[in-house]
Formats: sequence, structure tokens, C-alpha cells
Amino acid sequence: MLHELAAGERTVSQLAQPFAMSLAAASKHIKALERARLLRREVRGRTHVCRLEAGPLAEAEQWLRHYERFWTGRLDKLEQLLREPDKPTEPEGEER
Repeated sequence: MLHELAAGERTVSQLAQPFAMSLAAASKHIKALERARLLRREVRGRTHVCRLEAGPLAEAEQWLRHYERFWTGRLDKLEQLLREPDKPTEPEGEER
């Protein structure tokens, strides 16, 4: 739904259509997105029009970028360890 809203305003019907869901189910999803502050719904007569609120997504991206450096380094180290050939291990308590 957020992908659709990135292209512009959509009605609840338009948001529900690609997912073959009922309007009631779409409305529940939209309410969750509203609570997350990711979209804003406006009632125009009998039609509910939704638009993307990108601010919270930008905040999330900034937070993720802060930790990206940490995780990139850790994941690079994990990859390095996984690519190392297996080293034989001796069971505990056994001596040669």
C-alpha cells in the first residue's frame, strides 16, 4: 500500500484492489498505517482518500543508517568467518 501511495493519493478501493481484499480488510490495514503515522486519510463525501506521510519513514531510515555501519562490519566479519576452511576440532578431554 505504501508503494502505491508513493505515486500519489489513492482511495481505499484503489489500495485494496491489487491485493484482492475486502474494503473492510483494507480499512484495517489503513488504520494500522494511520496509527503508525505513515499515511493520512481524508474523507471527501463518501470517498476516503489516503496519502503517504513520508516523515516517519525518513526518521526510520536515519535510525537504520546510524546502525548500518555497525551491522555492515559485523556481517562482513561473519562472512569472513564462514568462508574460512573448517578447522578440525578435537573433542574435549581427549589427548593425542
